[in-house]
Amino acid sequence: MQQARVSGILLHPTSLPGSVGIGGLGHGAMAFIDFLVRAGQRRWQVLPLGPTGFGDSPYACFSSFAGNPLLIDPEQMVADGFLDPDDLQVALYDDPSQGGEPSQVDYGAVIGQRQTLLGRAYRRFVDCPPEGVRERFSAFCDAEAAWLDDYALFAAVKAHHDGAPWHLWQPGLKGRQPEVLADWRRRLASPINSVCFQQFLFFEQWQRIRRYANERRVKIIGDLPIYVPMDSADVWVNQSLFKLDEDGNPTVVAGVPPDYFSETGQLWGNPVYDWAAHKADGYRWWINRIQAQLRMVDILRLDHFRGFADYWEVPAGDDVATNGCWVEGPGLPLFEALAEALGDDLPIIAEDLGIITEAVTDLRDAAGLPGMAVLQFAFDSDARNLHLPHWHTPNQVVYTGTHDNDTSAGWYLTLDGDRRRFADRYLEGGGERIHRLLLRQALASVARTAIFPMQDVLGLAGEARMNQPGRASGNWAWRFEEKQLDDSLADALRDLTHLYGRA
Repeated sequence: MQQARVSGILLHPTSLPGSVGIGGLGHGAMAFIDFLVRAGQRRWQVLPLGPTGFGDSPYACFSSFAGNPLLIDPEQMVADGFLDPDDLQVALYDDPSQGGEPSQVDYGAVIGQRQTLLGRAYRRFVDCPPEGVRERFSAFCDAEAAWLDDYALFAAVKAHHDGAPWHLWQPGLKGRQPEVLADWRRRLASPINSVCFQQFLFFEQWQRIRRYANERRVKIIGDLPIYVPMDSADVWVNQSLFKLDEDGNPTVVAGVPPDYFSETGQLWGNPVYDWAAHKADGYRWWINRIQAQLRMVDILRLDHFRGFADYWEVPAGDDVATNGCWVEGPGLPLFEALAEALGDDLPIIAEDLGIITEAVTDLRDAAGLPGMAVLQFAFDSDARNLHLPHWHTPNQVVYTGTHDNDTSAGWYLTLDGDRRRFADRYLEGGGERIHRLLLRQALASVARTAIFPMQDVLGLAGEARMNQPGRASGNWAWRFEEKQLDDSLADALRDLTHLYGRA
C-alpha cells in the first residue's frame, strides 16, 4: 500500500462530544472532521465499529459485519424523520444537572436510553415511515443479506434468552438445525426486523460521515481484530471454522505470552480458528469479512498480525496464558487469496507489535503491507530499539501510542530513571512538553503515515487513557468536549504538519 506522506488522529467515535451521553455519528463527528481539515490531517483512525457486549470493548463484538447501535445519533434520527424532538427528553444529556458527564461514557445509562429511542424510531418506521425509507431499507436488507439475516436472528434470539450465550441455547438452535431456525424466524419476526432496522440506521449514518470525510480528502482507517468472541454470530454461524468440540465449546483459546502489558501474558479467551478448514473453503469467510470492512473504511489495520504467522494457543479452561504454545498460522496463502479476490494493492496495515520473529516480518513483507512503530516502546532498551525514529522505514505507520497505551503524558510519569534519561536525551526535552516532542518525532519520521491519539494532541494525563489491557472494567469510556477543538490547537498542528511535509 503506497501513499504520500500524511498524518492523522486516532479517535473512536464513542469519544466524540455530543448531547446524548456517548459520541456518535452526528454533528460531533462532522465537527471533528472539520478540525482534521483545519489541522492539515488526512487520516482518521477508529477502533472496530461493531456491536459491543459485556465490558463495552470494541474488540469483543457480537459480529464482524454489523455496526454498533450505540453510535446511531438520536439528533440525526430526528432530522431524518424517525423521531420527534420531544423524544430526546429520555436521552442522557451532557449537562451535569441532568446526570451527564462529558469526560466519560456511562454505558449503563446510555444502553437503556438508546434502546428506548431506537424502539420509538422502529415503531415510527413501521407505522408511518418517512418517504422513500421503506425502499431504502428493503434495498439495504437485500444487499447485506449474506450476514444480516443470520446476525439479526442471532441478536433477536439472544435477547429472547435474556442475553445468554449461544452455546447455552437448546441443542437444535445451538446446532442451527434448519427447521429450528425457520421456526425461530417466524416466532421473532418483529424483533428480527427491528435489528435489521437498527443496522440500516447505523450504515446510513456511517456512510454519511464517511462521505463527508472523503469529500474533504480525509480517509478513514478502520481496525479489525484477528479473533472474534465465542459469543458472536460469527462463531455461531461458522462453527466448523473454529476449534470447537461436539458441544460447541472451544478446545483451545487465544492469547499472548508474557509481554510489555502483562507478566503472565494475556488470556483473551477467543476461540481459535481451524485454519485447515478455512484453507479448504478458499478463505471465503475471511474474504467476506475484509471485503465488508473495506465497504465501511478506506484503510484497514489488522490487529495482532503476528497471529497470521504463528499464534499463541492456550488449553481451554486455563486461568492464565502461560501454559500456551506457538502454533503455525495460515501464512501467505491467506493474503494471496485476499489479493486475488480484492486486488493486489491491499489497503491494509499490519499491526506487527509484540514478540516479532523473522517469520512475521517475512510474511508482512511478502504480503506488501506496512508495519507499525510506536514511540512509547522506543525507550525500553537502547539505540538499537527498532521503534526509535532512526530505524523507521517509509513503509511504516508510526504512532506516539495506541489505544492500549497510556497517554504520552501519563506514560512519561511511569518511566524509571534510566528510561526517562534516555527519552530526555533522545528527544532533547521532556516533562510537560513530552506529548509535543513525541508528536514532532512522529511527524518528522520517514514513515509515510504518522498517527497520534487525540489524547496526545490535547496533552492529556493518564486519566484520559482509553484502555488498560487486563483491567476488567473502566475502559473505553473517555470523551472530550467540543470546545477543546479550538483554532489555536488546529493551527499549531497544521504548522508542524507542514513543517515535516505531510500537508
